[in-house]
Amino acid sequence: MNENIDKFIKEFEASLAGNSFVKLTLGNYKGSPPELQKILIRPIETQAGPKVSFVYRYKTRDVAKSVALAEAGREIHQHLSSGFRTGHLVTLSEEIRITLGKRSSRIFKNAAVHEKPLLAHNRPKTAHISENAPYLRSLGITSGEGRVYAPQQNKWRQINKFVEILNGLWERSSLRDERSISIVDMGSGKGYLTFAAYDHFANNLGLDVEMRGIDTRADMVDLCNSTAHAIGYSGLKFIQGEIGDFDTGPVDILIALHACDTATDDAIFKAVSSKAVIVVAAPCCHREVRRQMSTREPFSGILKHPVMIERTAETITDGIRSLLLERIGYSTKLFEFVPTEHTPKNNMLVAVKNSSSVDKRAAGQIADIMTIFGIRHHRLKTLLDQWESDALSGSQSKT
Repeated sequence: MNENIDKFIKEFEASLAGNSFVKLTLGNYKGSPPELQKILIRPIETQAGPKVSFVYRYKTRDVAKSVALAEAGREIHQHLSSGFRTGHLVTLSEEIRITLGKRSSRIFKNAAVHEKPLLAHNRPKTAHISENAPYLRSLGITSGEGRVYAPQQNKWRQINKFVEILNGLWERSSLRDERSISIVDMGSGKGYLTFAAYDHFANNLGLDVEMRGIDTRADMVDLCNSTAHAIGYSGLKFIQGEIGDFDTGPVDILIALHACDTATDDAIFKAVSSKAVIVVAAPCCHREVRRQMSTREPFSGILKHPVMIERTAETITDGIRSLLLERIGYSTKLFEFVPTEHTPKNNMLVAVKNSSSVDKRAAGQIADIMTIFGIRHHRLKTLLDQWESDALSGSQSKT
């Protein structure tokens, strides 16, 4: 049996060395844990060079990792020696199969023509989360067979888009080199995006994740906690509370989606004061600025229309938030998160801490904007100004 496994591994390593490897599948698993069903193996191109991707397919989730070329053969040999009973190797010119029984094994080879596989840098965009993720079933997104329900297709796309954005921010941040992260979701609601973020960082990326979802509604908190417990997401907790009152403690990533009016400012301030590296906010309502905006010249002819006041208040509020973050060392971006036909509240503000990106011009721009539109106060500006003043006073008292 071991002799045939060795032959199979040599065929794999030869295809890898000859640049003819297309894919390899290990199946018919009889080991532990029993939830593991198969391993999907393919070549990929990474920033560190060519590697081999291993996707471990469980009943309820997929877990991916990349392996160095020199280690891939040993990894496959270990799996075939400890529970997997079949292997199917596909190369550009042939297919090779191995079957392992209790006392014997066999290898089959046949000629076949296959196209060269697409590597990571030119593969089509795929979903960041698996349709088999258990929380999707619990929250009514997918069926027991892992199919997305037709009415939930938009929600499915939104979840994947959110994880794609979050992963991109993580890739560009200093958190990329950390093996453990703390995440807080302010206003987690039913938890669609909270579960997806935890699943991606904990299961797809293999990080040690402590994540908390905060919401005012006890029924939502109970539902999400019971779901997290049932599917074994031990690092994910949901807590009932208000954004302004909750003590985040140290946090790496803070998420605040659709926090109403100045609650978004409270959440962003919590992120900044907790030294969060990444901030993700989807602001909702802009009443504070809208109430203050005056119809002075030359804007009186435009802002006499209520719809224009509403849209301008949204632009000014979020624009000032972006400038405030840039003033203290974050790089920011404002963009449309979901199409307007799904919701008019569709802007997303993301920020990544980068002390070298401090914008010294931002303070003057903020002052000019507030003067032009007659804005006397902005919640986030008030919070940050006081925070910076207290920090300055503290440092001066020490000297």
